Amino acid sequence: MKQIFIIFILSLPILSCSEGKNDTRMKSLLLQQLKNTHTEQEWFVPTNIALKGLSLEQAIWKDSTNNHSIVELATHLTFWNEMNLRSFNGEDMSNLNVDNDQTFKINNASDWSMILMKLDSIQTEWEKVIGESSLEKLEEWGSEITSMTAHNAYHTGQIIYIRKRNGWWP
Repeated sequence: MKQIFIIFILSLPILSCSEGKNDTRMKSLLLQQLKNTHTEQEWFVPTNIALKGLSLEQAIWKDSTNNHSIVELATHLTFWNEMNLRSFNGEDMSNLNVDNDQTFKINNASDWSMILMKLDSIQTEWEKVIGESSLEKLEEWGSEITSMTAHNAYHTGQIIYIRKRNGWWP
């Protein structure tokens, strides 16, 4: 019994270091994913670069199909990033009844600069809260956060496609 107790006591520093490494790895991975879809270009273009320098006229342009405009895509990303952030921060979103098609709608196309600022602000806030979160919270939310970043990358790709198609890509 005494040997088990001694082994347990001696293993505590190792266990605590291991948890710290996992915490750091989880945060590092999630932060990198968030930054890759926000400001840091690695394998693909992040939202800040994809949206940079667009005029209102370019942002509201639509082709002859039911495809979304850039402003609609940015509005959609803003909505879902914000809803996930609010839920992550403890707001009860269980009564949120959302028609996903409505998340692409814009109130006023002239709000373009506000949409850009809001999306950037929400993505920045995501990076901040991940850096401050516990390992338990990150493990609970890891899958949702990585799905959100994949969603961001997907729609950012659509934005880039529209820009390239129309000769608006740098």
